[in-house]
Amino acid sequence: DLSPELHIVNVPATAKSLVLICDDPDAPSGNWVHWVLYNIPPEMTVIPENVLKVVTPVLKTKGKEVALMQGKNDFGKYGYGGPCPPHGAPHRYFFRLYALDSKPVFTREESVRGIIRKSMLEKIKGHIVAEAVLMGIYQRQ
Repeated sequence: DLSPELHIVNVPATAKSLVLICDDPDAPSGNWVHWVLYNIPPEMTVIPENVLKVVTPVLKTKGKEVALMQGKNDFGKYGYGGPCPPHGAPHRYFFRLYALDSKPVFTREESVRGIIRKSMLEKIKGHIVAEAVLMGIYQRQ
C-alpha cells in the first residue's frame, strides 16, 4: 500500500501549482479514487515512494522542505490507497497530473471535511494549463 515514486517533467513555466489524482475507472462501484495530492510546487521533479498518509506530508524538493496537502480517497482516508480490485479482469489505474495557473484554495470547513476528487476537479476547472496521464494495470490473481 505504498504510493509509487513518480517523476515530473516538462511542467509549463506558467504553472503555479500541481495536482495529482489517481483513480480506477474499472471499479465495480464506478470510478474509485486512490489518491488526491495537491499544492505540489511546479519545481518538484519527483514525488517519492511512500508519501506519509497524513493531511500535510512534508517532502523535500531542491534542498528545501515543502508541505503538500492530501485529500481523502474513496477508502475514506488521507493519502494513497493502493490497488485492491476484485478477482477477475485487470483494472486500469490513472495517475493524472494537472498543472494549474494558481493554487487551489479551500475553506477551512472544506479542508476539515477532506478534499475529494469531485471538489478538486470543480475547484481547478478553468485553471488547468497542462495535463499528463500515466496509466498502470493491475489484476488480482
